[in-house]
Amino acid sequence: MKTPSVRVLYIDDEENNLEAFKASFRRQYEIYTAISAADGLKILQSVNVQVVIADQKMPNTTGVEFFKSITETFPDPIRILLTGYTDIEALADAINHGHIYRYITKPWNDLELHNSIKNAYDAYKAKIDLRNKVAELEKTNDELNRFIYSISHELRAPLVSVIGIVSLVKMEGLYNSSGEYWSLIETCSNKLDYYIQKTLQYYKNNKTVTDESPVDFKKLISELIDVYSYTDKDTRFTVNVDQKVDFKGDLFRIEVILGNLISNAIKYQKAAELNKKVNIDVEVSKELAQISISDNGMGILNEHLEKIFTQFFKSKVHHGSGLGLFIVKEALNKIEGRISVSSDLNHGTTFKITIPNAK
Repeated sequence: MKTPSVRVLYIDDEENNLEAFKASFRRQYEIYTAISAADGLKILQSVNVQVVIADQKMPNTTGVEFFKSITETFPDPIRILLTGYTDIEALADAINHGHIYRYITKPWNDLELHNSIKNAYDAYKAKIDLRNKVAELEKTNDELNRFIYSISHELRAPLVSVIGIVSLVKMEGLYNSSGEYWSLIETCSNKLDYYIQKTLQYYKNNKTVTDESPVDFKKLISELIDVYSYTDKDTRFTVNVDQKVDFKGDLFRIEVILGNLISNAIKYQKAAELNKKVNIDVEVSKELAQISISDNGMGILNEHLEKIFTQFFKSKVHHGSGLGLFIVKEALNKIEGRISVSSDLNHGTTFKITIPNAK
C-alpha cells in the first residue's frame, strides 16, 4: 500500500479521541498523535508535519496557546483547532492573528474533518510553492542585476576610450577634417555613455542600502553643475542655499536626484534662447530640505506631467532615455522624499523636492 504523503499531527489530552482519530484517518494520512502540547512540540521538532490539529480544552496549555507558541518556530504547518465548547474571544483572537486556519466543533464529523485536512494541505503546498517561487525570482533578479552591472562596466571601458580619442582629435585640430564623421562619433558615444550611466544608476538605486551621511548642499550642487554644464556652457546658474543646520541623508541618492534634474534643466533648454537660466533654491531645516530647480527651457505638455516619472516614457519634444525622472522618483521613494512639477510649454519647468533630514 502506498504510504500517505500528508503528515498530520493530532494533539488531545483524551486517549480515546486520539485512537478514534487514528482509526478514522490512518489509511488516508500519515498520522502522529500526542497526549499533550509538550509531546506535540517534540514531534514537530523531529517530523516535518504539514497539518497540526489540536484540541482547545487541554490542561496546562490550550490549543490556541499552543498554536501561538509555535507560530515563529514552526510557521509552515497549517493549524486546525478542535473545540467542544464555544469560546468566541479565544477563537476570534486566534483567527485574527493567523494562529489557526480553521476550527471544527467536537465531536467532529469525519467528512468535514477530512475535507478540512485536504484544504489545509492545499494551503500548505500553496505557501511552500509561493516561497520557492519568490526565492527563484529573487535569485533571477539578483543574477540579472549582476549581469547588467557587469555588462555596463565592460561596455563603458571601451566607450571612454572612444570619447578620449575624440577629445584628442579636437585638441589636434582634426575634428572637422572628415566632414561630420567625428561629430557623429562624439554624439553617438555621449548618448551611449548616458544610457549606460542611467542603467548603472538604476541598478545601484535598487541595490544600495539607504545610508545616512552629512550633506553639504552648496558644495554638492556646485560639483554637479561642474559635471553637467560641459554640455552647454551658455546656461547660467543662480544658486541660493540656506543651510544653517546640519543635514544627514542618503548622499548617493540625493546626488542621483539632483544630478538628473540639473542635467535635464540644461539638456532641455531652447536652442535659440539667448538667456538660458537655471535657478536652484535650497532651504534646509531640522526636519527637511526643500529644493526647487527651475529653468526657462522647452517646458512640458500638461498631458505629460503625470507620465514623466514613468519608466521609459518619452515625449515627442524630449528625446531622452525615459529613465532619468523614473530613477529620480524611485530614489526619492527609497528615502521617503516627495517631488512635484509644474511647467509652462516654451517657458520652462519647475521641480520641487522635499527630503527628510535624518539628523
